[in-house]
Amino acid sequence: MNETYELWCKRATADKDLIPELESIKNDKDAISDAFYKELEFGTGGLRGVIGAGTNRMNVYTVGKATQGLSAYVNSITKNGSVAIAYDSRIKSDLFARVTAEVFAANGIKVYIYKELMPTPMLSFAVRYLKCDAGVVVTASHNPAKYNGYKAYDKTGCQLGPDAADYVLSIMNGIDVFDGVKKIDFNEGVKSGIIEYIGEDVIDAFLGEVKKCRVTKDTDLSSFNVVYTPLHGTGNKPVRRILDMIGIKNVKVVPTEELPNGNFPTLPFPNPEFKEAFDEALKISDSSTDLLLATDPDCDRAGIAVNTKDGFKLLTGNDVGALLLYYVLSVRKELKTLPDKPFAVKTIVSTELCKKIAADYGCELKDVLTGFKFIGEQISNLESKGEENRYVLGFEESYGYLAGTYARDKDAVVASMLICEMAAYYKTKGMNLVEVLNLIYEKYGYYFCAQKSFTLEGQSGIAKIGEMMQTLRRNPPKEIDGDKVLVFKDFKTSTETDLTTGNQKDIPLPKSNVLGFYLDGGSSFIVRPSGTEPKIKLYVSAVGKTAEDADKKRESLTNAGTHLLGI
Repeated sequence: MNETYELWCKRATADKDLIPELESIKNDKDAISDAFYKELEFGTGGLRGVIGAGTNRMNVYTVGKATQGLSAYVNSITKNGSVAIAYDSRIKSDLFARVTAEVFAANGIKVYIYKELMPTPMLSFAVRYLKCDAGVVVTASHNPAKYNGYKAYDKTGCQLGPDAADYVLSIMNGIDVFDGVKKIDFNEGVKSGIIEYIGEDVIDAFLGEVKKCRVTKDTDLSSFNVVYTPLHGTGNKPVRRILDMIGIKNVKVVPTEELPNGNFPTLPFPNPEFKEAFDEALKISDSSTDLLLATDPDCDRAGIAVNTKDGFKLLTGNDVGALLLYYVLSVRKELKTLPDKPFAVKTIVSTELCKKIAADYGCELKDVLTGFKFIGEQISNLESKGEENRYVLGFEESYGYLAGTYARDKDAVVASMLICEMAAYYKTKGMNLVEVLNLIYEKYGYYFCAQKSFTLEGQSGIAKIGEMMQTLRRNPPKEIDGDKVLVFKDFKTSTETDLTTGNQKDIPLPKSNVLGFYLDGGSSFIVRPSGTEPKIKLYVSAVGKTAEDADKKRESLTNAGTHLLGI
């Protein structure tokens, strides 16, 4: 490890910011260990890590190495291949995007790159629209400011699957980070034509596809009032533009969070899942404001707070997913625009309430693993059969939604449009979205969900998370919160066990390090380590006969799950 550190001190000069950082830790064994004890892992989510010097950090060298591996993948499947590149507002995102372009170009691959920061879904769209063989967006989504990341996509616009990711990793393992990465000068690449900027026509085409996803064109939008914050990220221009395109003119943008800033100075986490993301929006809202809207830095997640008689109420990703599914299915049925055999997708950790809604409207609802690429794969499967018109919505509880088949990743641009249209539609009926959600609960049952994350930093934290999963896997509890565990699912071994009979059956999903516990009474909780952060996550689903019953069950089950993890 010390030898690697010394090598970096001598050779890591391409980014001048790394030089003083390496010097500053020369007497700090723990800091050196954390920066160099492993290679930053490349998987189906690409790369994600703390920005800085070291093999376990996001920097121009780890980005270059990953791109060299991805170049080998592209060149293995085609000659004269092409890629698309986008980046967000995070620290060094523009630099990492340029390095990515330089490496692809040096490997003979045509590069299309956006001129300025753009949302992640616009990268997925560009890959498909420009008929590229792969794509990269430089982003760490909603992580804290010290992180950055590198998401890799295949030609379908989905994030890389396991086989492709394994291939890239196998190539990376044989690459010297200093001498094994090919590069050309970015400006020379532009001059030669192997690097080309993506034009306004692609942006216009994307927004045109988003607009096609409107459910109703007759809703009065003139009196609807939105306060919007892009949280210093990429949503500022496209979200404002799409809202204007559909006729929502009363949009106030939070001035303190309007412009790109990778330090995110106004909030601890640029994540619309947390109420703190709306603090600045609240400052400029008033009694006429119908909705607070926030998108994360790469604009693939959208969160809202609804103005009610008791003040603004933050809705969860599950709340919004259920509302959108109900709105799309019920209104399209009323308008006779609902396709035959409608098809929707959710992740296994998202609310079971949607199964009740889907069944009521004859909609096939598919459960997939966590990760929007699995929702994208379902769209691609429909497309291969010529049935893409059946697709109406895909969502995950972590505030990710997609309507339309133009992209293969979650899209906060279309989500912002549909949420605002939906809220305006129900406003004409005399209801806000909280009141609509309560009607859905009364009709289909009270399904209250919670998600709790536990961060365990560093090498020891990763080991601890592994131990937690192993303990639960080897000795699954037979009772949780006073309820019997009826079914135990281990998605890593693809086995579902009936704990009352001992019978087992296969789970028809790809293997994933996830454990599910399904209780007598319909409640459940799921445990999984994050694929992009040093976290272990607990997903609780509580079922009650009344709102009060469900709320109490959610709290007690969350506490029981936390205790079970030993935290």
